[in-house]
Amino acid sequence: MTHDIRLLIPAIATWVAAATTMGLPPKLTYALAATAALASLCLLIPRSRTAHPGGTGGRVVIGVVLACAAASACGVALRATAVGGGPVRDLARAGRTAAAEAVVTEDPRATPGHGRRMVVLRARIEAVRRAKVRVPVLLIAGDPRWLRLLPSQRVRLRGRFTTPEGAGLLAAVVIVRGPPTVLGTPSPVQRAAEHVRARLRAAVDRLPPDRRGVLPGMVVGDTSRIDPALAEHFRTAGLTHLLVVSGANLAIVVGAVLGLCRLAGLGPRRAPPFAVLAVFGFVIVARPEPSVLRAAVMGSIGLLALVTGRERQGLPALAAAVLLLVLIDPELSRSYGFALSVLATAGLLVLAPPWRERLGRWLPGPIAGALAVSAAAEVAVAPVLVTLSGEVGVVSVFANLLAAPAVAPATLLGALGAVTAPVSLPAARLIVWPAGLAVGWIIWVARTAAKLPYATIPWAGGGLGAVTLLAAGGAAVLILRSGRLRLIAAAAMTGVLIAVVAMRAMSPGWPPPGWQMVACDVGQGDALALSAGPGQAVVVDTGPDPAPVDRCLRRLGVRDVPLLVLTHPHADHINGTSGVRHGRTVRQVLTTPLTSGREARYTSGIPIGPAEPGRQWRIGELTLSVLAPPGNGPTLSAQDDGTTVNNASVVLLARKPGFSALLAGDIEADAQRALESAVPCVQVLKIPHHGSRSQDPRFLAAAHAAVSLISVGEHNDYGHPSPATLNLLSRLHTRIYRTDREGDIAIVRTATAVTVVSRH
Repeated sequence: MTHDIRLLIPAIATWVAAATTMGLPPKLTYALAATAALASLCLLIPRSRTAHPGGTGGRVVIGVVLACAAASACGVALRATAVGGGPVRDLARAGRTAAAEAVVTEDPRATPGHGRRMVVLRARIEAVRRAKVRVPVLLIAGDPRWLRLLPSQRVRLRGRFTTPEGAGLLAAVVIVRGPPTVLGTPSPVQRAAEHVRARLRAAVDRLPPDRRGVLPGMVVGDTSRIDPALAEHFRTAGLTHLLVVSGANLAIVVGAVLGLCRLAGLGPRRAPPFAVLAVFGFVIVARPEPSVLRAAVMGSIGLLALVTGRERQGLPALAAAVLLLVLIDPELSRSYGFALSVLATAGLLVLAPPWRERLGRWLPGPIAGALAVSAAAEVAVAPVLVTLSGEVGVVSVFANLLAAPAVAPATLLGALGAVTAPVSLPAARLIVWPAGLAVGWIIWVARTAAKLPYATIPWAGGGLGAVTLLAAGGAAVLILRSGRLRLIAAAAMTGVLIAVVAMRAMSPGWPPPGWQMVACDVGQGDALALSAGPGQAVVVDTGPDPAPVDRCLRRLGVRDVPLLVLTHPHADHINGTSGVRHGRTVRQVLTTPLTSGREARYTSGIPIGPAEPGRQWRIGELTLSVLAPPGNGPTLSAQDDGTTVNNASVVLLARKPGFSALLAGDIEADAQRALESAVPCVQVLKIPHHGSRSQDPRFLAAAHAAVSLISVGEHNDYGHPSPATLNLLSRLHTRIYRTDREGDIAIVRTATAVTVVSRH
């Protein structure tokens, strides 16, 4: 089957033009747009009536492509001009604090921050310093009352304006102080959407905790109750798309509406209006934000093509949607979510039909269709996923295949429950009960798939990872087309499988014998365990949540913690303390001598004291020495910024026969420079502050560490670890290990040095 690709090249040109010009100076972007527009006019204006038809067709295609690129670049330049000047950007350049009025444009979301949960949301500044403006900004607030806001609400705020990093189209990033002053109510549409969402949350309250978190996410994109650990299982299993509003959700709902219309005897002309109403209602309930609108467009296209059996017309419709959406919102051109949505839809349109036909020769029709759809979507989005994560999912196709039978019942019954809940909560609770059973199956699939050995395999990240994955895919296609190559590949894969199974059978398991230190994978935070004897470990920091550090210590067999060191009072280092105490004896707690006392809420009943410079603790063969901070500095207060608290971190030197490590907390460049002369040579260096950009090269070099550990959360909002820090460590010829990629990381003593064993 052939596809009409005439709109594909203009759509790609529009997308590429927006992505490449975003971040360029507006004047240069205007010049590029003008050049492309002039070239387009020259090609589209006919020169003579005797021109060869074939040549004219080629000129028209190139002219249209240039016209689309010019329009896209011009749109980027206009928006960049709007956000690059005016009073908001002036405040950002000066780093000043000011009051402003803004309209919330997206749902607030909570994210771990320095010392407390931070609230991040986008807004549109409409008044600042008595000037009327209309520019987008990103708000970062510490007060939890910001979480209560709804899109379209007008608020007054006061905060420090800073220049945004990266190539987005924001006028400023505003660090907000205090709670919002609400100036108006949400729009009727947003009030109606929140009412439905709130009633759906009430309807699922009697389901088990995991199900009551996942079902609203599948139905209306409400992920506020999803456990982060469960979300990570969904990601590993390749089922993350089920936790957010996507075109698949919309296709299921609208497909059900069309099916009901057919059962009611409505013809093809009377059914579409009901489908349009279903789309409209879905968008209202799931919030008419850009991501939801994108899902509505993509889902409608996929539904139209697959339901009508006109896949040939699906690709032009997809290209037209891409072209229009990027022209309307150029920031989509650099959105990974947009790329994943487009590629998944393209995979369903281009790859799924022929694969379904071929699989149908050996498998029953429904199984062949489900497998083809899952495989096509996964193959299409794989280059983007490997760019983001640096790993390739192995079990995702089969996880999606197993979960697929439960997706439609969960979505349909959940949507019916959402519609019923505002009218009758008891009836809605009855409806969502079987939906909860379907969601329970999906959760079981996600957890089971995520726990399988080699559920994901490491791969190069970034652009290199995407290119190498595409090259590997091309090689696989060539192999599948040749019988001889298939035999060779099958023999090679059999040998690799035997070797992997043998290595797995002979591997020592976890924890590895002789482990000296383990960096626990606790997400965006720190938690380290230093072996102090059988069943004993000194724990340094506890991560942002109790569960991950508890699981890590349980896997290590730690029952006794003679010393717990909390390097500084930030949430990502102390909030998991109850997880360390769960089922274990903690004998003493050490804190920074500059602490404000915030750790005390987690350490009741345990002796607590300061880790003063020069002091030593000896536990078995393990010796701990405190290098910093100076004990004569000012005591921390609630008003101190993140850098001040970070630089108050306890810095420890850990030594055992054949092992040494420097644990540097979160100290930043200033504190590192003050400590340079005291840095000893060690085998292992725990890189400060999750590999942030604020590093002193001489401090890192002074350690002469063979191994550098970075404790960091996957896809964190801070850009950790910084590429500049990774490049610096590479130049120092140290081996870099990261918990976001390797999971728990153990340092094991050997006869001559130390080696690293990861649990990922």
